[in-house]
Amino acid sequence: MSFPVGWYDDPENQTQQRYWDGSVWTDQRRPREQQPSPYQGQYGQPAQGQPQYGQPAQHGQVYGGAQSQQPNQDRPVYGQPGPQQPQQQAPQPQYGQPAQHGQQPQQHGYPAYPQQQGGYPAYPQQGGYGYPGQNRFATPDGQPLSGWWRRVGARIIDNILAGIVALPFTGYFFWQYIQWMFDYLDFVMDSAAAGAQPPTSALPPEVYKWIIPITLISAAVAFAYEFFFLTKKGATPGKMALGIAVRERDRPGLPSSAAVAKRAGFFAVIGVLGLVPLVGTLLGLVALLDDLWPLWDDKKQALHEKWPNTNVVRT
Repeated sequence: MSFPVGWYDDPENQTQQRYWDGSVWTDQRRPREQQPSPYQGQYGQPAQGQPQYGQPAQHGQVYGGAQSQQPNQDRPVYGQPGPQQPQQQAPQPQYGQPAQHGQQPQQHGYPAYPQQQGGYPAYPQQGGYGYPGQNRFATPDGQPLSGWWRRVGARIIDNILAGIVALPFTGYFFWQYIQWMFDYLDFVMDSAAAGAQPPTSALPPEVYKWIIPITLISAAVAFAYEFFFLTKKGATPGKMALGIAVRERDRPGLPSSAAVAKRAGFFAVIGVLGLVPLVGTLLGLVALLDDLWPLWDDKKQALHEKWPNTNVVRT
């Protein structure tokens, strides 16, 4: 929900006002303005054109407040303070709860910043009045969802970091694979220079003795990397750097181990089965579709988030 530019009650200090620029709070503050008196007359005196309390109204006059059915001379003049009675106020909707029919949101500024619950902010319910800058895409309890570009940036960072972690275990196989590739390219060039028929485009079977260990080790390290950080922190280093995290859609806080295993297992399976000819091509398309799916999904979930029912959210 978006709020117009202007001065509002400071959520951090209710004795002052703070300037909202339409998207974020600025550092401009000023003393809170006093609200004007609801009546035009002086205190204790009836407003101009108003009959005294208990006196019959003249033609065209109306009382400004609630009237008693029986006139009473002991009653104070309209506008004077009477016996202390509990002030009746229309119930206000609680922060984060939708207003009932006919209710109006609180007029004096915005509620204080949301409190923390289970490591994540307690955002207002979706459909409530919320607060300035609230994202219209949110979890059922109102926590804003991450944008697509943040997710892509976090995935790139995490892939680089996971590759660095896996390098001590895959370095030997990478070196052998690179040496084999140079030898194979020399063989192809020599065959072409001699006028021999060039080899087929498919890689020889012996190359897989280096590719398979690299793929299996990389998939295992990537799975352990994501499982550890999501179950302990709720976010991988890439996600933490960009201010996003993973949670179950219907439950705030850290995701369960089962949900994280399902998420991370999706990528591990695609990586391993990608070694199979033809199957790897199809799974490559699935991986691309998974990356793009949040762009049009109403819950902003990728394919790997549908099964565990998780969301990437702003923190």
